[in-house]
Amino acid sequence: MGADMRSPGRIAVLGSGSFAGSWFVDFALSRGAEVVGINRSPEKPPMFRPYAGNPNRGRYAFHCLDINRDSDRVTALLLDFEPECIVDFAGQGMVAQSWRWPEQWYQTNIVAKVRLHNALKERDFLTCYVRVSTPEVFGPNTGVLREDMPFNPSTPYAVSHAAIDMSLIAYFRQYGFPVILTRFANFYGPCQQLYRIVPKTILCALGGSKLPLHGGGHSVRAFIHGRDVAAGIYKAIESGEAGRAYHFTTEEFIEIRELVAMIASELGLSFDEIVDVVEDRPGKDPVYRMDASRAKRELGWEPTCTLKDGISQTIAWVRAELEQLQGMPQDYIHAA
Repeated sequence: MGADMRSPGRIAVLGSGSFAGSWFVDFALSRGAEVVGINRSPEKPPMFRPYAGNPNRGRYAFHCLDINRDSDRVTALLLDFEPECIVDFAGQGMVAQSWRWPEQWYQTNIVAKVRLHNALKERDFLTCYVRVSTPEVFGPNTGVLREDMPFNPSTPYAVSHAAIDMSLIAYFRQYGFPVILTRFANFYGPCQQLYRIVPKTILCALGGSKLPLHGGGHSVRAFIHGRDVAAGIYKAIESGEAGRAYHFTTEEFIEIRELVAMIASELGLSFDEIVDVVEDRPGKDPVYRMDASRAKRELGWEPTCTLKDGISQTIAWVRAELEQLQGMPQDYIHAA
């Protein structure tokens, strides 16, 4: 049921400095695409850029622009570059912090995006706009999350994502805007931000400190490697159907505490040696069990990296960069 195969020569990546965005840049460059990256903060050190050693690195142009403050420049750049495909990772992340500054999440994730979509809505050069959303739009749900389920967001972060998803579908219906929605399980792998659960656990364990584990780590998640994320997005570009959503996940559902125990075991430590249990975050959804059968059936996508192998890769990356990583901030720093 997917669209005819697309093989874009020019791709723009919004939020190219994000973990998933940088893995996608690497994947697209490896496919021979010319890629423009747009991100509000400067490029990170090479250890956080999977594409740093890509042999096609010369086909990548990075622009440090903010979709809020530099909206006119972002639009002008896209109109000049005329990408066949735009992949959108941009936006305010982090669930807990969205309760403190909800207006920032709504401004960036909704208002700034609608402004951009309005400028792009009838541009003939654009054949595909892949929006990277989140399963948090569905809110608390112990069942299997399928693409056609009703939204029920429970945090400002999730509300902002649900709102822009609905706006894009309205643009698809009104203008034929070529949006494809994608939602993924929790990202992880080498090059990830240090405040995320996998690298933070590894750093705590190797540094002899305690990991603050929210609520004892009883939330259930699936974890998907950055390269499998990139491959899923590229499959959506190639043959995804406009106006449709696709879910991407492994079937290795695991409690966060089990994940932490797995990492501890890989490092020859026990769970209790590296963990302090702290108060849970407000509004956190307890379970995400996504169904990826549509992506497998229509796009031919399958995850290729097991959690065990991905954890081993991430441990190897942390060990290789340990001296520099230990000197960097390991907690989330909010930028308005």
